Amino acid sequence: MSSAGFEDCSDRFIRFLAAEKGLSVNYQLSVRQTLGHLLRFLEETRLAFADVQERDLAEFVRVRRKSGLAASSLRVEMVHLKIFFRFAAARGFLASDPAALLEAPRTGWPLPEVLDAETVGRLVDSVNPDGSPFDSRDRAILELLYGSGLRVSELISLSPAQIDWDDGFLRVEGKGGKPRLVPMGASERESLRHYLVQTRPKLAGKRRSPRVFLSRLGAGLTRERIRQIVRARAAAAGIGERVYTHMLRHSFATHLLENGADLRVIQEMLGHADLSTTQVYTSIEQKRLVQLHHRFHPRSRRSSG
Repeated sequence: MSSAGFEDCSDRFIRFLAAEKGLSVNYQLSVRQTLGHLLRFLEETRLAFADVQERDLAEFVRVRRKSGLAASSLRVEMVHLKIFFRFAAARGFLASDPAALLEAPRTGWPLPEVLDAETVGRLVDSVNPDGSPFDSRDRAILELLYGSGLRVSELISLSPAQIDWDDGFLRVEGKGGKPRLVPMGASERESLRHYLVQTRPKLAGKRRSPRVFLSRLGAGLTRERIRQIVRARAAAAGIGERVYTHMLRHSFATHLLENGADLRVIQEMLGHADLSTTQVYTSIEQKRLVQLHHRFHPRSRRSSG
C-alpha cells in the first residue's frame, strides 16, 4: 500500500516539530495539511512511500501548482517537504532524501521585494531622532526592522529585558516561541538607546507596559500601527515605491548576502527553520548580478543583425 510507513513517519515528524523544535500548533497543522496532500498524491499515483524519488516530488509540486495554489503557499509546502524528507531519511524511514535537490519552479516564482542600501539609508536618515518623541521612536523602529531583520511580531513584543547592551544582541522570541540572538549594529544601538532614555519615559507616563515601543497613550504598538508608521515614513522620505515592513527584513537578508555573509548565518539571524527558506535570497542576488552584467558588460547587448 502506498501509505505504508508514511503515516507513522508523519506522526513522528509532527511530534518532533512540537517537542524538539518547539514550533507552534498552527505550524504543525500547516505541515499536516501539506503531508495530507502528499499522501493523496501517493495514493492516486499508486506510489509507495519507500520508492519516492526526486522526480516524483517534482511532479507533486507541478500538480499542486496547476491546482491554482499561490506561489507563496507553494513555497511554504516545499519547505515542509524538504524538512519532512530530511527527517524521514535521518530516522531510517527512507534510504535517502529525495527532496535534497528539489528546486522550486522558476516560471512565475515571485522573488521578495527589496530596497537598495541607498534607499534604506535615505528612509532611516529622513527621521530626525532629536525631533518629536515619535521621531525618536520611529527612527528606532526602522533601525531594528532593517538592521536586525526583525519580524513585526518580534518587534511589537520586544521588552527592555531582551536587550543585551554589553554584547550588542537582542534576545528575540521568534515563531513558535523559539528564542534566538540577533546582533545590533552601532547605529541601531544608538537610536534604540536614545529612544529608551529620552522618549519612552514620556510615552509611558504612569503606565507600566512591558513593551519597548509604545503609543502616545503608553500602550504597546499594534502590528497595523507599525505598518502605518513604515508607510508614512517612506512617503515622507519621498520614496515612490510601496514600502512595507517585511520589505525591510528582505532587504536586511539580501544586503548581508551581497556583502559576503554565509547563508547559514543569515538563516540563523532570520530564525528560519529550514535553509531552503533562506535560499530565496540567493535568487535575488543572482538576478542582480545578471542585471549588472547586462548593464555594464560590453558584449552583453550584442546586435541581432
